[in-house]
Amino acid sequence: MQTVTLNNGVTMPILGFGVFQIPDDQTQAAVEAALEAGYRHLDTAASYGNEEAVGAAIAASAIPRDELFVTTKLWIQHAPTGSVEDDTLRAFDASLRRLGLDHLDLYLIHQPLGDYYSEWRAMQKLYAEGRARAIGVSNFHPDRLVDLIEHNEIPPAVNQIETHPFHQRVADQELMTERGVQIESWGPFAEGRNNLFTDPVLTAIGNDHGKSVAQVVLRWLVQRGVVVIPKSVRPDRMAQNLDIFDFALTDDQLKQIATLDTGDSLFFDHRDPAMVSALGGRRID
Repeated sequence: MQTVTLNNGVTMPILGFGVFQIPDDQTQAAVEAALEAGYRHLDTAASYGNEEAVGAAIAASAIPRDELFVTTKLWIQHAPTGSVEDDTLRAFDASLRRLGLDHLDLYLIHQPLGDYYSEWRAMQKLYAEGRARAIGVSNFHPDRLVDLIEHNEIPPAVNQIETHPFHQRVADQELMTERGVQIESWGPFAEGRNNLFTDPVLTAIGNDHGKSVAQVVLRWLVQRGVVVIPKSVRPDRMAQNLDIFDFALTDDQLKQIATLDTGDSLFFDHRDPAMVSALGGRRID
C-alpha cells in the first residue's frame, strides 16, 4: 500500500476504509470484510456511533496492532461537564475504550466549532504522552487552519475535508502543502450527487483504462497525493476500490477532470455555523 509521511514522520496509508453512515449493526461485518480485503487504515468518529463495532472487527481480525492505522474524531464539547480541555481528554479515553485500543494513530477535531483551542491543547497533551501518534483536524477552512497553526505549538498533521471531482480543493491543498498539513478526502464519490457515477468525462476515462468511475476518482485523488477513505458494505466494491495502483491518469485526463470543479460544497456551507448547527453535524463526515 502506498503511504504518505506526515509532518511528524508518521507514515499513513494513502487509501483507507471509512465507516461514516454504516449502521452500527452492519459495521463490524463491513470492517472485517475490509480488513480481509487488505485495508489497514480505518477511519471512524465518536459521532458515527460505531466505534465499538470497529473495535470488535479489529479484535476479531487478529491483525497485529502495528500493522493498522486507526483514526477517530472528537465531537464538539459544547456543554462540558468540567473544562473543555478535561472533557476532551475524557472523550479520547471513551473512544479508546469503545475501540478496545491503547492508543490512536490519528485523532482529529471533527469540526471547527465550539472551543476548539481548548480541545487542541488537550490533543497536544495526548500527542506528547504518545497516546495519539498524530493529531489533526477535519472540516477546517484555510483561515481557521492557519490561525490554529500560528497560535499553537504543534501544527495539525492532517485536515480531512470534503474533496471530490465537483469540489476539488486545489487551493486548499496548496496551502496545506505549504504548511506541512496532509489533505485527506471525505466524500470522494460525492455520495453519487451530480450523477457522478455516470458522468461522461469520468466514464470515458474509465473506459480508456478498463476501470470503473469509482476507481478513476480514487486514482485521481491518490495521484494528487490526497489520502482517501471510501466506504462500502459490499466486499466486491471494497476490493475494487483497492485496485487502483496498476494504472495512472494522463495529464490530459487530469485536465479533463479539472473542468468538473464547481468550487462549492455539495453538502453544506462550511462558512455558515448556523447551517452546520441546524444540520446537527450529520453531514460533516
